[in-house]
Amino acid sequence: MPKVLISDKLSETAVNIFKERGVDVDYEPGLGKDKEKLLSVIGDYDGLAVRSATKATSKVIGEAKSLKVIGRAGIGVDNIDIPSATAAGVVVMNTPYGNAITTAEHAIAMMFALVRQIPQANQSTHLGKWEKSAFMGAEVFGKTLGVIGCGNIGSIVADRAVGLKMRVVAFDPFLTEERAVELGVEKVDLDVLLSRADIVTLHTPLTDQTRNILSQENIGKLKAGAFVVNCARGGLVDENALKDALDDGRVAGAALDVYETEPATDHPLFGHPRVVATPHLGASTREAQENVAIQIAEQMADYLTRGAVSNSLNSPSVTAEEAPRLKPFIALCEKLGAFAGQLSESAVEKIEITYEGEVAGLNTKPLTASAVAGVLKPMLSEVNIVNAPVIARDRGISIAETYRDDADAYDSIIRLRLVTENQDRSVSGTIFGGEPRIIDIKGVGMEARFAPHMLYTTNDDKPGFIGALGATLGEAKVNIATFNLGRSAPGEQAIALLAVDELVSDSVLEKLRALPHVQQAKALAF
Repeated sequence: MPKVLISDKLSETAVNIFKERGVDVDYEPGLGKDKEKLLSVIGDYDGLAVRSATKATSKVIGEAKSLKVIGRAGIGVDNIDIPSATAAGVVVMNTPYGNAITTAEHAIAMMFALVRQIPQANQSTHLGKWEKSAFMGAEVFGKTLGVIGCGNIGSIVADRAVGLKMRVVAFDPFLTEERAVELGVEKVDLDVLLSRADIVTLHTPLTDQTRNILSQENIGKLKAGAFVVNCARGGLVDENALKDALDDGRVAGAALDVYETEPATDHPLFGHPRVVATPHLGASTREAQENVAIQIAEQMADYLTRGAVSNSLNSPSVTAEEAPRLKPFIALCEKLGAFAGQLSESAVEKIEITYEGEVAGLNTKPLTASAVAGVLKPMLSEVNIVNAPVIARDRGISIAETYRDDADAYDSIIRLRLVTENQDRSVSGTIFGGEPRIIDIKGVGMEARFAPHMLYTTNDDKPGFIGALGATLGEAKVNIATFNLGRSAPGEQAIALLAVDELVSDSVLEKLRALPHVQQAKALAF
């Protein structure tokens, strides 16, 4: 039974979901703040469920020898070392939809609070001042809202703004024209947005590309008297530059829920008369907390018990419905990759995978990742389905995929071609009787099951080879389980693929290579 640690405060609904789905769970809210204790126990768990308090650092991941998945109940994963998790083959999941409405609503609420000066008026009224003329606000009706980042949350904000009869312009490199029309927004570049928006709201993750997207230079491009709302991530706005713009009146006001350093107990904008500030409350509603707890428990349980991957930040997604159908093809791809990888004797330059027949219509991303992992594993023992595409990219290995509707005599065929500095190898396989099978090696047709230990030979198609091969293995007391043969044409190259009961030793391989007509003899393990 897989075992999960919940190290931050989470709705106990999550605990019940894990148990109902056959996952053992320890609920230890607050453990994430005790770094030493977390390090001492993390090795016992297959999964780690966190919010923002637990820091899943490279050190924590390094101690988590059994860890398979980290689940973040929320969107931001700044507290998780994703590169280290990827390198260790740990899937990182978040819940991008669980608190989307709540966060979007908070941004809208902050916008209203800002333009109507509600917090300042509230404080004044509680003091009995009745300063009605001091808090002249503005309508949002007819104003232009600039949305930076029109993904999940940004699109909800845009939808609500359109309902308020605002004009909405959006900057997002991934926003298509079709989606913009669907949302009722105008897609523009960043400079146009800054010059036209009466209110700018940010809804983008913090990356190297988005850090300080509202830099001093870009704040200078804002329309005079514009308002700024940030309920996304601290670090998107140059806070010192924003203060300067507020001080000199170029920016009319700012509403901030996030800060470059959190917890923010001291900040240059705190106390500013034109700033509305909240302590990262974007996801802080009862509904959102319940939603993200349910979602992360369901996602992690599905992965640990069924192999389904959803909302992963470092691995191909596989739905619960897809998982059982993909499972045999994932095994086939890994074995085809391992077959080609074990026969390669020089640096890999290119991996080509062709999907034919029914498999071409499936979700092939996890299949390709499995094939790449299989190719690289004989050379890099730490490689896995999660990190294989990254490792291949870092080593300059190109990966190409091709799809064909027909598959000759089979329902599905997967063909793998491996190009190295000195060789060009190909192997094809299918699923037959629920098992992975080889059906072609270098254009030579044969049908063979995979076995834990196998022997691969290439030779000239001459009489006497099979007898000599069997005699040599017999003398070495290597028992043959299955024997498959194929040839390109009479008298030309032939291939033998044998399943044996134990790994063929180097000394036996040397004897096989010394036989007449043998070109290659290699022991394989699967």
